[in-house]
Amino acid sequence: MDILIENNYEGKLIREVLKNDLGFSVNLIKKLKFSPDGINVNGQWVTVRYELKRGDVLSLAVEDKPEDVSPYIIPVDLPIEVVYEDEAVTVVNKPYNMPSHPSLGHKLDTVANALAHRYEGTTYVFRPVNRLDRDTSGCMLTANTRDASYKMMKSMMNGKIRKSYIAVTDGVPAVREGVLRSFMHRRAESIIEREECDETAPDAKPAVTEYRVLCDNGKQAVVWASPITGRTHQIRVHFAGIGCPLVGDTLYGTESPLIPRHALHSYETVFPHPYTEEDVVVRAPVPKDIGELMKALGLRFEE
Repeated sequence: MDILIENNYEGKLIREVLKNDLGFSVNLIKKLKFSPDGINVNGQWVTVRYELKRGDVLSLAVEDKPEDVSPYIIPVDLPIEVVYEDEAVTVVNKPYNMPSHPSLGHKLDTVANALAHRYEGTTYVFRPVNRLDRDTSGCMLTANTRDASYKMMKSMMNGKIRKSYIAVTDGVPAVREGVLRSFMHRRAESIIEREECDETAPDAKPAVTEYRVLCDNGKQAVVWASPITGRTHQIRVHFAGIGCPLVGDTLYGTESPLIPRHALHSYETVFPHPYTEEDVVVRAPVPKDIGELMKALGLRFEE
């Protein structure tokens, strides 16, 4: 990464530019400081105390290196749709029944494997910004650089990344538009299942979901849902909590003969680009199985 020093950086110490202007994380700055080729000015190694001059060329070795690549993520040619891509960010339309990253029972069938194959031949490090349950489809964000990952995680923590889901519920919410608020934690006897709880319960964390009923047939509904917080299974638990579990959700509701998974799709994500800070809007169309479910239930939904 080369930067030609002009008026905006002239007279500043490099550490000020790295922290305040470029927004680098503490860990990335440390990595640059202690790397022989981490910080150079005009081809010469310098410390972060160097005062920049007009016309200087500041070179920062922020690119990933072979030793940064995980040996446990094996490139596999898997079908996956990319809905947005640039040097900093890749957003995929994750299909259902595909985990986000490798685990004991899923080493070769994940989003990580698919993207490692897409970028094979480069030094690619898989950096998910958000993860989706294996059977939840739709927009999933990944960062392509260490710097972009840090900035996007900060945006996520500060509530600047806004996610909208489309779900089909078994039951129609009594209030057609509103906010679901509760506390959630992991159910004591399970390593997977979450439940609503009192705020004084162990590990209780606040959970907030905005929602709106888009259409219904009297028994089922298509809802738009936007999680304000990011608790595990949040949308699924919240709708089950008001007596409207997602169709096909075998964990919090019942299985359905019409769809082999819970009917939840990450339809739209809006995020500030890590380099320009301008909002980027990405969408993943409602997938075929959820579309067919809606049709079978007589639910008219238009994107």
